[in-house]
Amino acid sequence: MKLFCQLFLMFTMLSSFSQKQEKVDFIRAEAHIIPEPKEKRVNGVITYEFKALENCSYIFLDAIEMEFTSVLLNYKKKDFLNTGSKISIKHNFKKGKIYFFTLEYNVKPKQAVYFVGWDDDKSINQIWTQGQGKYTSHWLPSFDDMTEKVEFDLILTFDKKYKVIANGKLNDIIKNKDATKTWVYNMDKPMSSYLLAFAIGDYKVSNVTSESGIPIELYYYPNDSLKVEATYRYSQRIFNFLEDEIGVDYPWLNYKQIPVKDFLYAGMENTGTTIFLDNYVIDSIGFIDRNYVNINAHELAHQWFGNLVTEKNGNSHWLHEGFATYYSYLAEKEIFGDAYYYWKLLDSAEELNRQQLNNKGESLLNPKASSLTFYEKGAWALHALREEIGGTAFKKGVEDYLSKNQFKNAEIVDFISAMEKACGKSLDAFHDKWLKSKTFPYKEVEGHLAKKSKDIQMLQYIKEEVLIASSSFLAKEKIIKGYWDKAESEDLKSRIIATFSEFLSEEFILNALHTNNLKIRRAVAKSTIKISEDMKKTFEGLLLDNCYSTQENALYALWSSFPKERSAYLNQTQSLIGLPNKNIRLLWLTLAMVTPEYKSLKTADYYKELVSYTGATYSTEIRTSSFQFLRQTIGLDNESLKNLMAAASHHSWQFKKYSRNLLSELIQDTEIKNRVSVLAKEFNNKENVYFKSLLE
Repeated sequence: MKLFCQLFLMFTMLSSFSQKQEKVDFIRAEAHIIPEPKEKRVNGVITYEFKALENCSYIFLDAIEMEFTSVLLNYKKKDFLNTGSKISIKHNFKKGKIYFFTLEYNVKPKQAVYFVGWDDDKSINQIWTQGQGKYTSHWLPSFDDMTEKVEFDLILTFDKKYKVIANGKLNDIIKNKDATKTWVYNMDKPMSSYLLAFAIGDYKVSNVTSESGIPIELYYYPNDSLKVEATYRYSQRIFNFLEDEIGVDYPWLNYKQIPVKDFLYAGMENTGTTIFLDNYVIDSIGFIDRNYVNINAHELAHQWFGNLVTEKNGNSHWLHEGFATYYSYLAEKEIFGDAYYYWKLLDSAEELNRQQLNNKGESLLNPKASSLTFYEKGAWALHALREEIGGTAFKKGVEDYLSKNQFKNAEIVDFISAMEKACGKSLDAFHDKWLKSKTFPYKEVEGHLAKKSKDIQMLQYIKEEVLIASSSFLAKEKIIKGYWDKAESEDLKSRIIATFSEFLSEEFILNALHTNNLKIRRAVAKSTIKISEDMKKTFEGLLLDNCYSTQENALYALWSSFPKERSAYLNQTQSLIGLPNKNIRLLWLTLAMVTPEYKSLKTADYYKELVSYTGATYSTEIRTSSFQFLRQTIGLDNESLKNLMAAASHHSWQFKKYSRNLLSELIQDTEIKNRVSVLAKEFNNKENVYFKSLLE
């Protein structure tokens, strides 16, 4: 009874704790992690070194649904309380004394560690983490509070056939007596535990070095050696630029970038170790449609804004995402030029204005604001601040802010204070207008961009003149052509086509195509649905363009416009794949299936291939497109329905949501509902539980 009372009292006190443990300081941790992919389990041992800042009675760690086989304090067995979300111990901790807290545990993480492909012999096998916010406690006893900063050293043991990558410097690889190796990684600076990461898979690496001597490791799949240059294009230049622009040395031992399958987001800025979605692994042709440059710069900027200096709470989230977005735009400006930068700001402003027109304007001080607000409005706030106080004061303020708060946590007031000191004036008006207000000053921004960019100013003039011109298409086109002839940049001409395509004659379009500029031709292909006989030959040339989206759009437009020549177009494009999402191949299969005169004996093979792309072997982007094409044409067979049911439990919340919505719509059809009910005997327990809830 006495023990029960002690535990009850301990639980009561624990439940009242704040996330921050003010009376102790966790200094260092060494964790040995052994993932078991078949069991989707993590086994681990971690030892924390901490100092008692005051006399106290309890310490705790966040630990989600873990089983502890040993808990030691100063290497002696210690009674503990495991609530399922926290583990705690009771002891008379003495002020100024150093303690060691060791925990041996195992856990099957429901999130934060993702075991990809181990259930399917055909899939790529990977393990990777995503602990953004407060989720590392699902696989490591740690801290759901960003303000607890610790020097973490990770040691991982795994199958020697794979590459194991983690935060810090790789100090050693130990060959074990069995078929495993142990990788020993060392960090030398403290960080928040949500930034801990590891990735395991079949990788090769390309090594480069920054101008300041920082090793940069660029990982890739063995089959993607020819895509390394295009994927990581400008990586060294981005690194060198940001280090110089920010004015503070890169704070970590090295920098790694690792692509993984079905990552939850575009990328994640773990300390010195960015993990990103492998859909951004592209070749040189794909670079024009989708490249890694912005994500590359964004995640790298986080190494200072978020990792070196971390927000104290969600009220200061702007200090992470607004800054990373702004500095990624500056990096793109360095690479692609001023015009590119201002077009990006215009696109951002228009998106924010649409949000505002829908009565969804938000303050940057709102911890529950949308990503659009934190990223884009946040970047705009920094652009506006720099314009107001000047580049010299802005850079000095940023440098002072980072230097003063390095390896610590900060709030917006800390940044504003540094900037006020740098520029020598109050920034209350800036704070109220850009941070506190829900309003985005679109008209003011629009005028500002027109002054900064002649191209944007010209586009605005065209819009105004076309709007007030007579209803005659000829009159509107005459205005557009006048500006077109004056325009010098490919970006402006591309936007003219995208914005005013409905007013442009065939002659105008043909002249645009004859520029042989990839971006302009892509804009034409995207905006043209119906092709006349006069445009046919020129459009057929787009099937050979070095741009996958142009090829895709041209194929569909030609196939739609000239039914008698569909077979010829399909023959010409049958070997094209396209981007990593197989955009051309999926369209081709769909068109081949619904073209009766085209190789009808192979229709079943085309259908089978399209169905195969709904399986777990492929990326969520490929699977989503395949489901869409099947639904729009022949429909889903039993295999694709089973794949859809499996997708409804996918770890990617976006793909899971899409799959569940599609499944809900499909079973409104009684025939499909009955088919899925028959298939239920092949579902696993998780799938059956979801399907029953869906029926109810």
